[in-house]
Amino acid sequence: MSLADLVDTHSHLDAAEFDPDRDAVYGRACAAGVTTQVVPAISTANGRAVAAACQRYPGCRPAWGMHPIYVDSHAEGDLAELRRQVEAWRPVAIGEIGLDLFVPGLDFVRQEFFYAEQLKIARDYDLPVLLHCRRAVDAILKHLRRTRVPGGIAHAFNGSRQQADAFLNLGFRLGFGGAFTWERATRLRALAVELPLEAIVLETDSPDIPPAWLGRARNEPAELARIAATLAELRGLDPAEVARATSANARAVLPALAAAS
Repeated sequence: MSLADLVDTHSHLDAAEFDPDRDAVYGRACAAGVTTQVVPAISTANGRAVAAACQRYPGCRPAWGMHPIYVDSHAEGDLAELRRQVEAWRPVAIGEIGLDLFVPGLDFVRQEFFYAEQLKIARDYDLPVLLHCRRAVDAILKHLRRTRVPGGIAHAFNGSRQQADAFLNLGFRLGFGGAFTWERATRLRALAVELPLEAIVLETDSPDIPPAWLGRARNEPAELARIAATLAELRGLDPAEVARATSANARAVLPALAAAS
């Protein structure tokens, strides 16, 4: 399936899972109509791999940030390095940042420190943020109210309607990807239907969060076209309309994408 001008707002095209066939993966994405991929870093060291992918593939745009799952590997000095990365290559967002209460054994106090400090960097550079918020939405929102940033995306959103509205009121869009394509995801599918279309952006989180038709197989950005079609089917809309709307939403909340298009 191919749709025109799709934006994948969360693709880890730099990931090792794509080392054997990254060029082919990118080619399939382009053939499916995915013209733009936002590639977020997970650490300052990982920025090199993200930069390499974005230099090689013209449709890829970087985000710089430190992922909460890897909090044990982050050092306070990395925050200064993150600022240097922003100065050297202005990203579309600060990300992937946030909090995670799903993975056991992560130091939550340390997570909060790096999340809060990265919000300050986003505020200082007037950049949106890409948020990892697994089972930590309320804590994520608490910090967003303390440190205001120019919006962003709640990646892989899986919260309540009340939490969704809280993000929207703060200028955010909500990332929907493979998770809502599974029939058992009844609450998430209901949200995908009842939320205003202007609230939604599409993502794959490649190589993770595969859609239902892939089972446990590796996900990749080309699947975004069928994800868009699934959203259109649930909402009773034309897939081309969903593609246009979600891509416009992505460019509205990540203005650097509109500037580059």
